[in-house]
Amino acid sequence: MPTKDKFHDVVVIALQKDGWQITDDPLRIRISPTTNLYIDLGAEKIIAAQRDREKIAVEIKSFLGVSAIAEFHTALGQFINYRYALLDFDPVSTVNCPLL
Repeated sequence: MPTKDKFHDVVVIALQKDGWQITDDPLRIRISPTTNLYIDLGAEKIIAAQRDREKIAVEIKSFLGVSAIAEFHTALGQFINYRYALLDFDPVSTVNCPLL
């Protein structure tokens, strides 16, 4: 299990105040029988007007290390890995996602 980012709890509180229900902390994506990816949070929000559920996966980054560029590249690599894993994990929910 990954360690929580310094701002993890603050992000959780902000999402809850905005009406999101935290469904996974962390969100585990099994990409093989022996390999898992962990995204910091999974959340969903019921939208009454559409009678549908919105889902999000949230990766929390603080960039507090020595090199912000190195941390950015690490975060970008994680994003790319998560993007492809989510397509396999829940392809129906990711069909209309602009970042995928």
